[in-house]
Amino acid sequence: MNPSTRRQFIERSACAAMSSVPVLNTLLNLQLAGRTAAQQAPTDHRTLVCIFLNGGMDSFNWLVPRDTARHAVYTATRGNLALTTGQLLNLDQDGGDGQLYGMHPSCAGMQAMFNGTGNFAGKRRAAVLTNVGTLIQPVTKAQYLAESVPLPRALYSHSDQIDQWQTSVPQGMTQLSGWAGRTADVLHSTVNENSIAMNISLAGNSLWQVGNATTQFVATESGALTFTGSAISDPLHPMRLKNSAHRSIIQQNYANLMQQSYGQLTKSSIELQEFFLTQYNSYNDAPVASLFPGDNYIAQQFRAALRMIALRPALGLHRQTIFIQFGGWDHHGELLEAQAEMLTMLDEALSGFQRALEQLSLQDGVITFSASDFARTLRSNGQGTDHAWGGNAFMMGGPVQGGRVFGTFPDLALESSDDTGYGGRLIPTTSVDSYFAELLRWFGVPAGSMSTVLPNIGNFYDVNSSSLPIGFLRPGTWM
Repeated sequence: MNPSTRRQFIERSACAAMSSVPVLNTLLNLQLAGRTAAQQAPTDHRTLVCIFLNGGMDSFNWLVPRDTARHAVYTATRGNLALTTGQLLNLDQDGGDGQLYGMHPSCAGMQAMFNGTGNFAGKRRAAVLTNVGTLIQPVTKAQYLAESVPLPRALYSHSDQIDQWQTSVPQGMTQLSGWAGRTADVLHSTVNENSIAMNISLAGNSLWQVGNATTQFVATESGALTFTGSAISDPLHPMRLKNSAHRSIIQQNYANLMQQSYGQLTKSSIELQEFFLTQYNSYNDAPVASLFPGDNYIAQQFRAALRMIALRPALGLHRQTIFIQFGGWDHHGELLEAQAEMLTMLDEALSGFQRALEQLSLQDGVITFSASDFARTLRSNGQGTDHAWGGNAFMMGGPVQGGRVFGTFPDLALESSDDTGYGGRLIPTTSVDSYFAELLRWFGVPAGSMSTVLPNIGNFYDVNSSSLPIGFLRPGTWM
């Protein structure tokens, strides 16, 4: 190849790389995330797994009061969407708020994790947080109606509320970054021992994991996308031939500094990408494979997450986040049928994942937690529900005080002091900041950096407190 042709190829390759998401992932996601190896890495390994339920889950048909008085209010409000106490799976609280609750009949696995029964006998691994949502500061109904305090922008909008759950800055940002990304900015270079990114997404690029100085690594169920096509078995596959040619070109020495830097960056990123893929493919998960049904694509996402968690020592990751997304929860119609089917898939994936963690003795180093755009209106629109605000979330893992309902469960009566007045749109009584801050206390974010990660946290919690903002972590598990 003559110098002119080579220069044109490099210039075209650079432009293509800067305009292509997969190539950006290859060039930047591993390389920029870890600039220096950790000098004093912790000895343990901890992972936060976020399952984001896109579309707004109707979580007040997932967690339901089952005592006579509160269930009667629930039934009157929900009308044709109400579940009977006979349909509900009983939750047996061990502390918490001391009230009686039931779970949706599709969630036998979550019930077992909560109660410490069945496959989780003696191990209460799941807890629930009630009426949590985006807030800038605490809000009462009077303040909401008078608009006398700042409120999250574009309430009830899917895209805005998804962004706000992932940024934890509901007033908006001038430079978008997610709270997991900012966590990586704070921790990655000091706690991890490799250039492999701390934040791994199984759902494409996620705002949650975008940092100001770090970025995420986008993976798939098959591991990593590689520049060289090394995941493709056919040696004559056009992608392998094309990328082998690309590798030979970037390995050349160039006088032009920009060309040389591009070649070095790309070569290093290729090697990191292939290192990840080699480790991923070499891990044998056969002992737990049966816990992840092949016809459940969410379960397969969790199976991939399990591999990445098991590989933390090999990847040099003492702290790690994983993002999984499950869409389709925008049930304006056919709520009862659609939600039952989707909750069955989710329940199967979550319980299988936790069982696998237990079997591999990884349970104490992983917390899985849910997030969603918002909950739904309490009042039926005929066959479904519409966009609302505060909802219920779950946490599971060895560090979680399972078997408890945390937070303040709202009054489900229409026009109550918790209702904005629009068909049962509930004002959150717990902020996402408090939820996330507790997870981050366990993860190791120091008090002095908490406001960098969660800019509004001071409106809800004293980061220097010796107590937790909510209390769903087991004593002795957090920092």
